[in-house]
Amino acid sequence: MKYCFFVLILIFTLIFNPVPSLAASSSCPENMVLIPGGTFRMGSDHTEFVEEKAIAGVRVDSFCIDTYEVTNAEFTKFVQETGYLTIAERPLSKQEFPDVPEAARKPGSLVFQPPEEGLEQIAYMGWWHWVTGANWRHPYGPKSNIQGKENYPVVHIAYFDALAYAEWAGKLLPTEAQWEYAARGGLEDKDYTWGDEYSETKANTWQGLFPFFNTKADGYLGAAPVGSFSPNGYGLYDMAGNVWEWTQDFYQVGREQMAYKSNPQGPKTGYDPKKPLENGSHVVKGGSHLCAPNYCSRYRPAARESQSSDTGTTHIGFRLVRNIL
Repeated sequence: MKYCFFVLILIFTLIFNPVPSLAASSSCPENMVLIPGGTFRMGSDHTEFVEEKAIAGVRVDSFCIDTYEVTNAEFTKFVQETGYLTIAERPLSKQEFPDVPEAARKPGSLVFQPPEEGLEQIAYMGWWHWVTGANWRHPYGPKSNIQGKENYPVVHIAYFDALAYAEWAGKLLPTEAQWEYAARGGLEDKDYTWGDEYSETKANTWQGLFPFFNTKADGYLGAAPVGSFSPNGYGLYDMAGNVWEWTQDFYQVGREQMAYKSNPQGPKTGYDPKKPLENGSHVVKGGSHLCAPNYCSRYRPAARESQSSDTGTTHIGFRLVRNIL
């Protein structure tokens, strides 16, 4: 009798307070993955980088995120429909840079160029060179192109370029909390997207002594086509290595203000004491094909780096999210 009474109450409740269908209320567009909301420890307890120190109780609501990094083919479609020019394709403004000589105003971007092997000393960051004519269409300069690389991640994308694409696509850049939560793939307190042990072949990273030589143990010298390596537990590809990815958040060393918060947005302004001249630094996540155990090693969910919002390089791209209302 009590069982029948319970069943009647349950039926009555469902009729007047129906549970919404997850598929109906939380479905994601094609090539996006639903990330179920939850609370997690952001950062890491076993890291030498102070900016990665763990904070507890970070809550994110469910959201959709791109399965892959945005590709050259997808960015091409955006440009064809809008006529958008990336920052790397625009000359430097006389108003913003009045003291820069005219010859130095030509459009360009930063390109990785490995130094000669055997050099005993090399200036810090000396492997980055400003190349006139380098941009997303010509990643290594005017003589390079993206023919046959339609499925590679688009690069030389500045923060403002990513924002423009996101507006066109009807999506958003992820917050740092969303990005890291998704990158972990459901694993708790693991060093990598796949577990605790480093592997040379689970992500597109640098194998060998950076920046002098790369053994290509993972099969790639530079960026790889999206989806070339196994996905994480949520079915997301390249959340470690390949190219760095932009987030919404401004960069500050500490993140204590995000602890025990729901959907934290990060600080109001960006500043990295290691790069005091950078303009409006934002957080990039995931590391790239230039990260090696002897340098960078930022191909971990907890890892984070700062990047000037008006600058792209040969190893920075992005992916987008869509919040679920």
